Amino acid sequence: MFQLGKTIVSEDIIEKDFVCNLSACKGACCIDGDAGAPLTEDEAKTLEEIYPKVKPFLRKEGIEVIEKQGTSITTVFGEIETPLIGGADCAYVIFDEKKTALCGIEEAYNQGEVDWKKPVSCHLYPIRVKDYSEFSAVNYDNWEICDDACALGKELQVPIYKFVKEALIRKFGEDWYAELEQVANKMQTKT
Repeated sequence: MFQLGKTIVSEDIIEKDFVCNLSACKGACCIDGDAGAPLTEDEAKTLEEIYPKVKPFLRKEGIEVIEKQGTSITTVFGEIETPLIGGADCAYVIFDEKKTALCGIEEAYNQGEVDWKKPVSCHLYPIRVKDYSEFSAVNYDNWEICDDACALGKELQVPIYKFVKEALIRKFGEDWYAELEQVANKMQTKT
């Protein structure tokens, strides 16, 4: 672990390789698990605002859940998340012709209907950020459904922090990312 500003960062995001391999996993991270995508309060407000423009891109099942539970939910632990369909699929999941899970929010973004790509927690994956009162922990979420992404990352020699560069800049800013690159370069010259 190392510190960058008010973040404590796992060395795994520099040392481990990762490139999403949707042809292998079919977007399993959006349909497996027992919780929705983590959201900030601001993101929950944004989802509520853009929902009318995102709705045409969603599946019937997702629309039903969202209109029953809301565009976001708050768990018993006080955490804000996207709602789930039947305790599995994110309510915003859509599928392409190859049955690969995609994000309906991102599809609306790609089509120019909204200017918000998707929740930053989704954009950052496989990195998970946990905010504490004094700092944020930046960790690699090692999940077996992403084994193919790890293999592809290793083959292409793309470390996690480079794979999620855009999302890390979105979350922490250009200066933070530049510092991360400096740490990575120092770590790589030591090996």
